[in-house]
Amino acid sequence: MDLEKKRFAWGVGLAWLPIVLVIGQVFFYGFRGISQEKATGLAAVAGGFAEALTTFGLLSFVVCEVWAIVLLLRVVKREQWSRSMFAVVSIVCSVGFLLLTVLMFWWLWHVRSAFPSVLRNSHKLAVTPRSEN
Repeated sequence: MDLEKKRFAWGVGLAWLPIVLVIGQVFFYGFRGISQEKATGLAAVAGGFAEALTTFGLLSFVVCEVWAIVLLLRVVKREQWSRSMFAVVSIVCSVGFLLLTVLMFWWLWHVRSAFPSVLRNSHKLAVTPRSEN
């Protein structure tokens, strides 16, 4: 196997493996949470997504995607258009997921700074049953 084929194989593997693992865990944990809690909406899915990213590791996700982009950029050549096309699709998807990750952290940072009292006092938000008199 020549060097170009190895780069292509490693690049495709690194580009798609983290996405498949994270999305698979999101569906597993998200649907498990929905069925156990009888919950619907964004909160149920967001919990599964957070648990999946924590399990797999955000740092390894980012490192795999960046390294895949580097490897796949080296493979793109005019002579091999089918391999190059698949490499470009993988690069676009990897960049998209990295941008979504950055936007998610940006949004979380601004929500945290916009509502500091809510996040600081979140333990007080629990609903306690009223005693009847």
